[in-house]
Amino acid sequence: MHLPNKIWLPDLVGKGYREFWNFRGRYNVCKGGRGSKKSKTTALRWIYLMMKYPLANLLVIRKTGKTLRDSCFTDLKWAICRFQVEALWEWKESPLEMTYLPTGQKILFRGLDDPLKITSITVAHGVLCWAWLEEAYEVLNEKDFDTLDESIRGRLPEGLFKQWVITFNPWNAQHWLKRRFFDVQSPDILATTTNYLCNEWLDEHDLQLFEEMKRSRPERYRVAGLGDWGAVEGVIFNNWTVADLQPLIPGFANVYNGLDFGVSDPNALIRFDFEPGQKKIYVFDEYFQGGISLEQLAAEVKRRVGGAYVTCDSAGSQQILELCRMGVRAIPAKKGAGSIQYGIQWLQGYDILVDKRCTNFIREISNYQWQKDAYGNTTDIPCGTDDHLLDALRYASEPVQHGGVTAGIRI
Repeated sequence: MHLPNKIWLPDLVGKGYREFWNFRGRYNVCKGGRGSKKSKTTALRWIYLMMKYPLANLLVIRKTGKTLRDSCFTDLKWAICRFQVEALWEWKESPLEMTYLPTGQKILFRGLDDPLKITSITVAHGVLCWAWLEEAYEVLNEKDFDTLDESIRGRLPEGLFKQWVITFNPWNAQHWLKRRFFDVQSPDILATTTNYLCNEWLDEHDLQLFEEMKRSRPERYRVAGLGDWGAVEGVIFNNWTVADLQPLIPGFANVYNGLDFGVSDPNALIRFDFEPGQKKIYVFDEYFQGGISLEQLAAEVKRRVGGAYVTCDSAGSQQILELCRMGVRAIPAKKGAGSIQYGIQWLQGYDILVDKRCTNFIREISNYQWQKDAYGNTTDIPCGTDDHLLDALRYASEPVQHGGVTAGIRI
């Protein structure tokens, strides 16, 4: 291994991940809460192992390829800098790729837009024996993972091992990941749970946020703080299923669009087709992105909806005016007293079919719950966190909730 100075790994990696770091079986699976340093630790481990094993290559995967640059790619660059070995690595962004210069080993990055294309990946030097699936909860179809799994195959040189590292937040206890990796025992599987309590690099302010979450939002704290599986009791919507809606989109004739604005939170655009005679709602498209300008948001909305109306959060009146100036047909939601409860009740009256690519919406609707009072009793107020696309869905459905058809424009 080429390191400029001797490095004491515990000083760089910290505590809480010894078993994860040393495991050599095929499936190294780690679920964790916010701030659990699972992604940073995974990135450090991969850079360390790449420099230790000169014939190994790594494939890094997320559901959507464009999300890799600002997540895994950035974390791996951070790990290289943390080890102070920048001079030994080269990286490029088009396409995303990293090369360990002393040997020519590669770290390749792919999105799960077409899992069959991933299975044909080859490397020029050594073997492709490792893979990292980040935010694995986004992969809703277990068969897609089975196809991915086939990309790590073949005879290995002596001393190497095949391994998947699978990292995710445990938003939904119904996800296939729980059944496949956490509800079984196998020498090929290490399934661990970590949380912010093992992250010694969180400051006092970070810890205070978790303590406040523990006090005011105990259910969220259990999942986002402690890394437990998301609760399924008390969910608001149980009238939804995941499907592949792409073949149906050309026939959608009553499409509605909703937009929830974000500043620190993401902007959330949702699109659905409404079939009153069938009592069905088809959620077929989402856009979920923060940290962008209004110009960028307008361009994305126009690209997706064309000249159709978009019902927006009326609290963003200035944003609505600006979007209109930029050519978006933005209209404010009526909202008003009781509109949240009425909108939820209206949506509960329909079968909601969600396209499997709408992973953020699926995460939200899986975990959308009623608040509980101080005595643990369920109220009629939703928790109001991680609900941006659901809010957008309520805004989009306002015209049909009240019998209007203004926004229903064929795409």
